[in-house]
Amino acid sequence: MTYTSLSLTLIFVLVPFALSKALKLELEKDTIIATLRSIIQLLAVGYVLKFVFDAESFVYMLLMISLMILAATLNARKKGKAIKGITWKISITLIIVEAITQGILLGFEIVPATAQYIIPISGMLIGNSMVLSILFLNRFSAEIESSRDQIELILSLGGTPKQAIHGQLKNAIRASMIPTIESQKTIGLVQLPGMMSGQIIGGADPVQAVQFQLLIIFALLTTAALSSILIGLLSYPSLFNERMQLIKNTTS
Repeated sequence: MTYTSLSLTLIFVLVPFALSKALKLELEKDTIIATLRSIIQLLAVGYVLKFVFDAESFVYMLLMISLMILAATLNARKKGKAIKGITWKISITLIIVEAITQGILLGFEIVPATAQYIIPISGMLIGNSMVLSILFLNRFSAEIESSRDQIELILSLGGTPKQAIHGQLKNAIRASMIPTIESQKTIGLVQLPGMMSGQIIGGADPVQAVQFQLLIIFALLTTAALSSILIGLLSYPSLFNERMQLIKNTTS
């Protein structure tokens, strides 16, 4: 694709801009900001990735993955500000998820140990883990708020924090995992995934593209389970004080 062709794709930006203005949705500013940020960020990442791929340096690759984890952590922590130490808990979750998934992929030699494979796959897995963390924190906060009396009753009867929060924790984990599971039930029927479509457009064999896409969706299942469970197990103890009482401002 040439830069001329790319510039013509801005027509897709003008459509929502015009509709927002006509219907007075007041989304014009956000549309422009989102468009400019996407152009700048993606072009910058493209040149950075080209440099990293050409350099073939493990240090650069590690720095790139660390930057992804940092950006994902800073974005996800906004949904869990009331949970003490949520920043490092999200970071640990993302690091563990990345280590386990890449350990499986590289340990069994499913993909080559090169930046060309590791960085894009890491980006997809870390991004999914970030979304799962946000979904979990949103649902977990809502579950606690709606069940506060029940939790305090269990604690007053001698239950431990783990026992008191078990139902809410399980519901939040299930709710955050369901979108990933449901989307995979219709994959290939309702939509062709982005990675697979990109490879096909780039001239790759469709069967080979499907194989790589299956690799990603199976890895995303592990990512979904690990992210929700880890962030849950790391977060819930912070909701209680040393006297095993539910802290009042856990959902503020």
